[in-house]
Amino acid sequence: MKKILFTLFSIACISMVNAQTAAPVEIKPDVLLVKEASHDFGKIPQGRPATYVFEVVNTGSTPLKLDNVQASCGCTTPVWNKEDIAPGSVSKITVGYNAYAEGAFEKSITIQYNGSQTKVLVIKGVVYKAPPSSAPENASVKLLKQSNQ
Repeated sequence: MKKILFTLFSIACISMVNAQTAAPVEIKPDVLLVKEASHDFGKIPQGRPATYVFEVVNTGSTPLKLDNVQASCGCTTPVWNKEDIAPGSVSKITVGYNAYAEGAFEKSITIQYNGSQTKVLVIKGVVYKAPPSSAPENASVKLLKQSNQ
């Protein structure tokens, strides 16, 4: 009796394990090639927006659709062509940074394509406080104006 119960229990366990085996997941090949995945602006003056153009290439054999391009914060704005990218063609993603806050920054831009695939771009740099005017004040000019009056 114990052997029969043990055999039935074993068969039930094996059946449950086989039932839970998942079907293999289809992995799509990566067809989006980014020529540069990051860009360092270096030092940029505060209040002067900076932009950079990332180039992406469709290395696949079918048209590629960029579903969404989204920045990690509102200070970074991506602009891209919403049309399909033909096989072998290059498309551009222009990324702007408003340079409002002083100090170092590093922002990410996520590209979503082919329904479920993603790639991340990065921009970074340092925003320095710009002088209040375009040229420093020259005290000698005031002295000359006073002596000519």
